[in-house]
Amino acid sequence: MIGDILVGLVALIHVYIVYLEMVLWDTPRGHKAFNLTPEFASASKVLAANQGLYNGFLAAGLIWGLYLGAAGFQVKVFFLLCVAIAGLYGAATVGRKILFIQTVPAVVALIAVWLDW
Repeated sequence: MIGDILVGLVALIHVYIVYLEMVLWDTPRGHKAFNLTPEFASASKVLAANQGLYNGFLAAGLIWGLYLGAAGFQVKVFFLLCVAIAGLYGAATVGRKILFIQTVPAVVALIAVWLDW
């Protein structure tokens, strides 16, 4: 039960990231969230939307795992691992903040799912 709640939370985080990257990237809110200049945001808007789409697939996979219930264990584990690895890469290449926004919640959810909490 706790594991599914945490998986849902990670999915919601990624739905919000999709919204930030695909809709709000080139707005003051997007600039603040990602520490962007208006010029950079404008120039990279298409790339950000593509990145947002990938985050959408992560959210969709987690939601699929939740939909499957107990049969979705492997799906949840796979997508949580994907989120954690993407977060590690983002933390190493973009900024440490990503570690706490993506990786830590995914690892905590992964532990809870693995322990069947």
